[in-house]
Amino acid sequence: MVSQKVVLTTSKTLVLELDSSKVEPYLPPCSLQWRDKTLWVKAIQDSSQDVLPALKLREWLKDCLQNSIVEQVCLDSGMEKKAIKLWAKLCRECNKPVFLVLPSQIKALSDQKPIYWNIKRLMDWLVAAILLLLLSPVMLILAAVIKILTPKPVFLRQWRVGNQGQLFQVYKFRTIFSDGEPQPHPIMGDRLELEKLEKKPPSSSLGEWLRKYSLDKLPLLFNVLRGEMSLVGPRPWGLYNSLRPQKLGHTALPGLTGAWQIARNSHLLDWDAVTQWDLNYLNSWSLGQDLKILLMTIPKVIFGSVLTK
Repeated sequence: MVSQKVVLTTSKTLVLELDSSKVEPYLPPCSLQWRDKTLWVKAIQDSSQDVLPALKLREWLKDCLQNSIVEQVCLDSGMEKKAIKLWAKLCRECNKPVFLVLPSQIKALSDQKPIYWNIKRLMDWLVAAILLLLLSPVMLILAAVIKILTPKPVFLRQWRVGNQGQLFQVYKFRTIFSDGEPQPHPIMGDRLELEKLEKKPPSSSLGEWLRKYSLDKLPLLFNVLRGEMSLVGPRPWGLYNSLRPQKLGHTALPGLTGAWQIARNSHLLDWDAVTQWDLNYLNSWSLGQDLKILLMTIPKVIFGSVLTK
């Protein structure tokens, strides 16, 4: 076993042991800046820059983050998706909020209509709590059936971009029980995942049924309860959609359902068109509009015509 030493000269001299056998296979070089208890992480474009070798140790980086005074982490959207996921996982393990810095064309709804926004958030919490209480027997039965059908985890977790660019994980019931990997809906997947859709493993009748009636999305109510999502709002962005060079954009609180999901042309998969629907919703947002969307979602769920996320 080869051991290297890295000496950092600061106000104190630190000797950092770097065991080459424990170096992570992928920990991207980046620049770090602290400002007002916020850590700003940016990609290093110039490969000729010196990179601190010690940061190749994931556990060491985690310890530094956990024991620092940093209260939140902001990630540059110019970083690779793999790097963003790695930092997001580290921040989740350290209980540090993590945000993806993205441009937004919409002023935050909480600033536009603060009173109505607080009512909306209160209703989100109350309705989500009531639904989880009423539907908990159904969710327990579904979880037990899925556990019997597959040795894999019952819940599928995927990263999404939420309010003001905050990264969080959504929870959904697994709907593919074979050895193949579950694939997201085309409009939410990344380019590599889209190429795999043609070879997507066959779903069981149970998986198709869960998706048709949106039962696989029942765990998303926990995201609503935690304040990461709303009952009504724009579609939650996946990392690929957030990092693409798009003309339109927003960083609003995503919803379980929204204006586009209940539209007649919701089968269209043009991302710019979807984003335009979201922007139109945000520009004209009101509590009455949210109630209308919720009421229109109910028959679509009953008849299995809501577009899956």
